[in-house]
Amino acid sequence: MKHLTRLGLVVSAAWMMSGCVTKAPKPDNPFYAPIPMASLETPKPINGAIYNPSTSMNLYGDGRAHRVGDILTIDLTERTQSSKSSSTSLDKSTNVNVAAPTIMGEPLSVFGRPLSAGIGGSSAFDGDSSSDMSNRLSGNITVSVQEIYPNGVMLVRGEKWLTLNQGDEYIRVSGLVRPQDIKPDNTIESTRLADARITYSGTGATADVNVMGWLSRFFISALMPF
Repeated sequence: MKHLTRLGLVVSAAWMMSGCVTKAPKPDNPFYAPIPMASLETPKPINGAIYNPSTSMNLYGDGRAHRVGDILTIDLTERTQSSKSSSTSLDKSTNVNVAAPTIMGEPLSVFGRPLSAGIGGSSAFDGDSSSDMSNRLSGNITVSVQEIYPNGVMLVRGEKWLTLNQGDEYIRVSGLVRPQDIKPDNTIESTRLADARITYSGTGATADVNVMGWLSRFFISALMPF
C-alpha cells in the first residue's frame, strides 16, 4: 500500500512538472482577427444585371486598397525621444532663545536655576531626478481594411507573428488611413496613421528574462515607505 502511495505521488509530481514546461499559447486577440469570410461574400446582382460595383475591377486604377478586405502594407518608421530633469532643494532652520526674566535687577530662578529657555530646529531636503528615453521601430507589416467610413477614411489593422527558437514575437498595428496618403505601391508610412496603436512584444524564455520579479518591483514602487 505504501509503495502504491509513493508511486501515485511521483506520477502526480511528474504530471504537474510536465504541465509547467508546456509551451504557453499565443496571446491571440480577436480584435486583430482577419475579416470573416461571411462578410466578404459576393452579393447577388441587382435586377439581373451582370455588373457589380463591389467586385468590379478598375482597369485604369493603381491597385491601391480602397475596399473592405483589401490589403495594405505599412512601413514602420517610428522614432521617439524624450528627456526630462528636475532638481529641488529645501532648507529651513529655526532658533528661538528666551532670556530669563529679572525682578529688581536680579534674574528670576527656581531652586537656583534660571528660567531661561531655548528652542532650535532645522530641516533640509534635496531631490534630483532625470529621465532620458528613446525608442525606434522599423520594419513593415501588411494589414487589411476592416471598415470604410462615410468620409472615405479606412480603418486598418493586422498582426504579424514570428516564431523563434526561444519564443514568439509579434507586431500589431491598427489605425485610420486616408486614401490620398497611400503611395502608388500600396504602402503607407506609420507616421500617417491616425489613432495609431502599434504593439511590439513577445513570449517565451527571452521575454520572461526581461521581466522584473514581483519582489523587485515592490521595492521600487510607491508602496515602499523608504
